[in-house]
Amino acid sequence: QVQLVESGGGLVQAGGSLRLSCAQFGGTFRRYTMGWFRQAPGKEREFVAAISWSGGSTDYSNSVKGRFTISRDNAVNLVYLQMNSLKPEDTAAYYCAAAPGLRATQSVEYAYWGQGTQVTVSS
Repeated sequence: QVQLVESGGGLVQAGGSLRLSCAQFGGTFRRYTMGWFRQAPGKEREFVAAISWSGGSTDYSNSVKGRFTISRDNAVNLVYLQMNSLKPEDTAAYYCAAAPGLRATQSVEYAYWGQGTQVTVSS
């Protein structure tokens, strides 16, 4: 059984940076596309970024492109989300997810989900 555990969330001022981490336990990490999603209060969960199993392909939502970077380290079963130039509208619970496909940007494609980590950006 695959388990995902996120860490690194917190409170930061607008313009600041945070790095989220997600550790996978169980399963074969390198077989999964890994993604980050976020959900703000009263809003739908939305795609943020994804990275292919090899790390060779990445996808980003338009709202974070150029500010966030997704990466992974298959040797230690970790995926990261480096978030720079944070804005108040980035405030949300951020979720790590794993998809068995080669590439995935839709939540329905993801089979496993973490519990989430809160990111709050103050203005």
